[in-house]
This record gives sequence, C-alpha cells and structure tokens, in this order.
Amino acid sequence: MSEYVFKMPDLGEGTVEAEIVAWHTAPGAAVAEDQIIVEVMTDKAAVEVPAPVSGRVVSIRGAPGDKIAVGSPLIVFDVTTGAPAATLGAANPAAANPSAAASAGAASPGAAGGPAQGAAGGRIMTSPANRRRAREAGIDLATVAGSGPGGRIVREDLLAASTARADGAVAERAAPAAGNGAQPGETSEIKVIGVRRLIAERMSEAKRNIPHFAYVEEVDVTELEALRQHLNSKLAKGEPSFTYLPLVILALVRTLESFPQCNVLYDAARGVLVSHRAVHVGVATQTPDGLKVPVVRNAQALSLAEVAAETRRVTERARANKATREELVGSTITVTSLGKLGGIASTPIINAPEVAIIGLNKAIERPVVHQGAVAVRRIMNLSSSFDHRFVDGYDAAAMIQSLKELLEHPAMIFIPKVNSP
Repeated sequence: MSEYVFKMPDLGEGTVEAEIVAWHTAPGAAVAEDQIIVEVMTDKAAVEVPAPVSGRVVSIRGAPGDKIAVGSPLIVFDVTTGAPAATLGAANPAAANPSAAASAGAASPGAAGGPAQGAAGGRIMTSPANRRRAREAGIDLATVAGSGPGGRIVREDLLAASTARADGAVAERAAPAAGNGAQPGETSEIKVIGVRRLIAERMSEAKRNIPHFAYVEEVDVTELEALRQHLNSKLAKGEPSFTYLPLVILALVRTLESFPQCNVLYDAARGVLVSHRAVHVGVATQTPDGLKVPVVRNAQALSLAEVAAETRRVTERARANKATREELVGSTITVTSLGKLGGIASTPIINAPEVAIIGLNKAIERPVVHQGAVAVRRIMNLSSSFDHRFVDGYDAAAMIQSLKELLEHPAMIFIPKVNSP
C-alpha cells in the first residue's frame, strides 16, 4: 500500500490552525482528486478543502469542533496504483470498510440506499440548507444514505440520522441523567462549532476586553418616513423599496465627517488607533449560520441608491452563505437593526476592533409634544455602544445628537457641508 499524508494546509492571513466543521468523506471511502473532503473554519472564513489526490481514505484526524494545527496530518490516502475505481463515491464507507466506519462513529442511515454523491465521485448531493442543518447537528453527511432522487439527501434523512444519534446518546447518558433528575429523552446536546463557535468567542472577547459605553437617544423620524415613502413612490414597478438602513448609513457617513475618532480600528497588538478616511460600514446580518457582518465599502462615495443596492447585495450573499472573506472583513463602524423586532432599546456589542456600533430600534407612531402641541409622530430609538477607552462619553453623545439632527431633518443628509467662515 502506498500512502499519501495530506496535512492541514496554510489557509493564509497568518492562520495557525483551523476548526473542522464537517467531513464529507470517511475511512474506507474512495475519493477523486479535487473532490471536497472537509469543510474547515478559520478566524476569517469557512473554507472547503478538496482532495489533493485520488485514492481510498485510510484514516482521518479530528471530529467536527476539533482544531487542527496548520502542517499537522489531516487525512491519509491509499494511492496504490490500480485501486478499484468502481468504489469512487461508493454508497457507504462502511460497505468498503465496516470496521473503519464503525470506529469513526458513523451514524445510522436514515433510509436504505447509497450516499448522496455523483456518479463520478463528486460532492455529496443535498441542499445548502441541509448542509447547514447537518453542520449544526454535528452529522457527517458522508455517513447518511440519501433517499431522494439519485441518492440525494433530503431533510427526512437528516431527521432520521439525528434521531438515531440522539437515541444512542440518551442510552449512553441514561445513568447520569437519572442522577441529575432528567428523564431519558428530555434533553439533547448540540456541539458549538463553526460560525456559531466563532461568533461566541468574538462576542465574549469583545464584551470582556472592551469597556462599553452605552447611549440611547430618541429620534423623531416622521420626516424621514415621509421622504422614504416619497422615494418609494417614484420607483419603477418591481424595484426593491428603500428601507431606513441606507438613509441611516448616509447620515452616519455625514456625521463621521465631524467625529473621525469614531471611524477607527484599534490595533491591540501594536497599541495603535488606525484612523480611516473611507467609511466601510458593517451591516450586522442574521443568517441561518448565525450573525455575520458583511461590509458596504466606501459608503462615503456612494449615492443613496448605490448604498441601498450594495447593502442588499452583501446581506443577501451573507444569508446565502456565498459571501467571500473580503466581503466579511474590513468594516470601520457597524450598524445593526432588528427591524420590526427592534424593541424600545438594545445594548449592541462592539464589533472589534472597531470602537463604535449604532443600533436601530423599532419605529412606531405615538403621541408626543411637537411644537407646543400633542401630535402623533413616528419615533425610533438609536441604541449605540462606544469603546470608552478611546471615545469619551461627551463625544459619543455629541455624535449621536449630530446623527439625530440629520435623521430628523433628512434634507440635510444630501446638502454638502458648509464650513463656517
């Protein structure tokens, strides 16, 4: 047997290790060169790693959630000349090597049949949504037999595989569970891996290391809403309507002209604040894989329509898990919005190494005193957080007041700044 040891590759950007998110093969399976064998996660992005050679898998290292150092053995192939080609993309790794599959902890198949791989040994056949479900559940798709057309894995197959895993886990933990007062089947465990693990680590680090200064201000967006509705009335049929977000981004760009100390990144390793002339706005976006922050670059150079279009583009790519690493890094300040779920106020966590984040809360109509009389106005709160090490409370409040003024008088957003004589 001639073995080829494939080591964890250097994925760039100073990466020293990568976390295994999901294996797409297993010991005993035969793979073709360039076939995706494993998905890994670095601190920057998720990466699909292809097989460097054709051959049969002898062994793999690490389970989903494990971190493997760059340069450490990742997978071993048997590349002996004349290995049976018919087994490439074989239905079940256990069929080729039952003992190896058993030792790898293969899940019980959801239905009879082969794996969801192409006839030529291509990728496992299933939808992106099912890949995400498998990752979140810690299920290796290479061990699930698909019942769909051509062996495609469908959601029911994942449910069956998940049930089989849960039954086995409950059986193993039955005694401890009884001691804790829990009945068998009352609990389940989900391993925190991939994007969710990365989000948890970054949120914890930001909250632990950054002294957050929170500031909430009430904003009358009645005129902003009137402008938004007017702009939407002029759109051609089928064009996406304007939301508050692009208007707020443009107002934020104008505000930062007077508060450049809030458009900086803190380089903790060098102890340096890096000030940026360009405004690269991160847009916190909820996705099936968790919170991501795609970036609208050079917002200061874009029109309202361009900001709206670019915001839609990067957020849609993030939700579809198609965003590139470049589209997810490099923001200098972040805007977050919960839309209709925005509530009265929130305390957003700063997207380090930035020093400020602006949160939009729900806009509602309510009675307020306006020009000496009670009137119904549309009110929205801005919830912001600042890194108090570098942004003083006075400057933070002044910045939000400046942003409030622009949002309450939206025509000012589009008028060039006039310097005082």
